[in-house]
Amino acid sequence: MAKENSFDVTSKVDYAEVTNAINQTTKEVSQRFDFKGSKATVELQDKDLILSAEDETKLRNMNDILQGKLVKRNVPLKALNYETVEPAAGGTVRQTVKIQQGIPIEKAKEIVKFIKDAKLKVQVSIQGDTVRISGKDRDTLQEVIAKLKTKDFGIDMQFDNYRSN
Repeated sequence: MAKENSFDVTSKVDYAEVTNAINQTTKEVSQRFDFKGSKATVELQDKDLILSAEDETKLRNMNDILQGKLVKRNVPLKALNYETVEPAAGGTVRQTVKIQQGIPIEKAKEIVKFIKDAKLKVQVSIQGDTVRISGKDRDTLQEVIAKLKTKDFGIDMQFDNYRSN
């Protein structure tokens, strides 16, 4: 019987690293001169980031600090979905940042269509928030990974759970 090889396309964020980046950002904001006496905060609520500051400039500066800390901790910035800046209590502004966990169904369908259009001999299936790709030949699977890396789907993708039976 022929061997079946497979791998999963996933999108995961390590929340421990996000928490560490938030702590580092909070520490740096408290020590920076341009944030002296500021009420700028970053917090994690229900797996979303909440950024708040006195004005949009401070919010943007704090976001730059946060992004730098996230990059140093290998948290992909593509996994962050920024919502609009909204006014909050006390004359401050707030921005919610959604952290993407898993591949949304629309993007999964887009990935499946892209692979099918490539006309490679693989089977593609959507399994919850992951996309499983399987085929007989390992080289074909490597080719699929290379093709997926060249196209920007607007989400962060990891290739894991590589199995060969």
